[in-house]
Amino acid sequence: MKQAERTDLQVYLMGIVNNLPETPGCYQYLDDKGKVIYVGKAKNLRRRVSSYFHNPKQTFKTQFLVPKIRDIRYVVVETEADALLLENKLIKNYKPHYNVLLKDDKTYPSIALTKEYLPRLVTVRRRTLRGAQYFGPYSHVPTMYALLDLCRTLYHPRPCRTLMTEEGVKEGKYKVCLRYHMKRCLAPCCGKQSRADYLQAIESCREILRGNTSAVSRRLREQMNDLAEQMRFEEAEVIKHQYLAIEQYRAKSQVVSSVDYHIDVFNIESDDKVAYINYLHVVGGAIVQAFTFEYKKKLGETDAELLQMGIVEMRDRYASDSKEVVVPFPVDLPEDYCVLTVPQKGDKKKLLDLSKLNVKQYQFDRLKQSDKLNPEQKATRLMKEIQRDLGLEGLPLRIELFDNSNLQGSDAVAACVVFDRLRPAKKEYRTYNIKTVEGPDDYASMKEVVRRRYSRLMEEGGTLPNLIIADGGVGQMEVIRQVVEDELGLHIPIAGLAKDGRHRTHELLFGFPPEVVGMKPESELFKLLTHMQDEVHRFAIRFHRKKRSQRQIKSALDELPGVGPATKTLLLRTFGSLKRLREAESAQLEQLIGPKRGRTLYENLHADKHDKQV
Repeated sequence: MKQAERTDLQVYLMGIVNNLPETPGCYQYLDDKGKVIYVGKAKNLRRRVSSYFHNPKQTFKTQFLVPKIRDIRYVVVETEADALLLENKLIKNYKPHYNVLLKDDKTYPSIALTKEYLPRLVTVRRRTLRGAQYFGPYSHVPTMYALLDLCRTLYHPRPCRTLMTEEGVKEGKYKVCLRYHMKRCLAPCCGKQSRADYLQAIESCREILRGNTSAVSRRLREQMNDLAEQMRFEEAEVIKHQYLAIEQYRAKSQVVSSVDYHIDVFNIESDDKVAYINYLHVVGGAIVQAFTFEYKKKLGETDAELLQMGIVEMRDRYASDSKEVVVPFPVDLPEDYCVLTVPQKGDKKKLLDLSKLNVKQYQFDRLKQSDKLNPEQKATRLMKEIQRDLGLEGLPLRIELFDNSNLQGSDAVAACVVFDRLRPAKKEYRTYNIKTVEGPDDYASMKEVVRRRYSRLMEEGGTLPNLIIADGGVGQMEVIRQVVEDELGLHIPIAGLAKDGRHRTHELLFGFPPEVVGMKPESELFKLLTHMQDEVHRFAIRFHRKKRSQRQIKSALDELPGVGPATKTLLLRTFGSLKRLREAESAQLEQLIGPKRGRTLYENLHADKHDKQV
């Protein structure tokens, strides 16, 4: 490989690695032929995959593997246990060259509920029992045994392996065994427990294994409390362990269904230009292939049309013979091509949700990668979102925000921050001392500052903003409007960022009368606006603290003999606060203002150690 090709490959791979999500999942490394050569799991995909490329202390296997990587795929899941199960299935499906394959091909164990006259609960690694219902597999084996022990303790399913028939039970062929005397079985084979009661107990076990344990948990908790009230603490402790086992160690995987499905699952997300489609191939109830790809729209194709194309292409590429395809909405396909299912609940709906999780993550990662490569494109996209959500005539290229700060009316100040193309233009930030307002009147202070700001811009021919955002709600927006529109005759859109009771940005307001603009708090745009609000608040608070500190130190120096205006200015510039001035050593003061004056100032500042307030 030439140096230029090697550099391009490194840039391509690092672009994928740097945009991986920090979630559990499985990653796959592909070689130059597109073949999967390694499959791995991770609690944090980005951290794990990046370790292959950034860790200087690599193992021999890693040093040998990394140069052969040409592409990276990944699948996100909900939990680390799901990642473990998915890795197991993908390794067995692809048989990657650099993965260790078990010679006996063992898989994670499951619990089987047999189909017999008197059903049993047994652990299996291969699903070969005819008619049995399977639960699991369980990546955490103690979880499986905890659930089995819980079922056996509560409902006593028969533990023996004897094949019992209806005729044998009715004819009394079976005898009471030792397990009955040990109270581990209620002997349904001998009629000491009716078959109806036994099947009811088996049904309760089934619900526990399905994860429908709320009623069982509630009953165990009540039983535990009753035993505790009766001072039977040892028995209550046993029940407590059962309760904790069912609450804390219960696990059911999303990547492996308890039903033996052989289906294809598709989901789609799209924007104006691109559609993203995720494909999951499920065999034996387990995901064995996962792939996300994209279509660039050319003629305004609908999601249904693109999904139809994607289904045909993926099934042909992977030679899928699944007769059923799970989709989020109906798609126009020939009746004899496959059976389409749009699930609303159940295991198929969980697989569809997992497919949606992956396609959304892929869409987010592609967008994030594109934004990193072209920051201007990201800014334009967000400005278009603001323009669309607020109904503005043009892009908000210049946004200005205002905030007031005072302490019970004293040292009242205000600040204005400017964002040019959504980037902070710090050279154009401005601070204002409130001159015409007495006391803590935020509305009057805001009027003064806005009037001074835009009157001066109009006089000097400065650039006016495309959008003004108030750090507050309806009241702040109205006083800004009174100055901007009524007094100055300007037509500048005005928005407000209101906060909730916990002083957190809660909603965006716009228009007169103001209305709430629908925006998700977790959206990128809402986070950007929150950052803008935090920036103007930070700038105003910093100026207020500086002014208050200067006033305090200035008043303190006014009371000291031998300190004139020039010395005050010098001390203010050097130390900035009264606390720092008092913390200064005598030698520092002597060097700054002279030996005699410095020593005198130091003695006057520390004349009374208990007088901290000025």
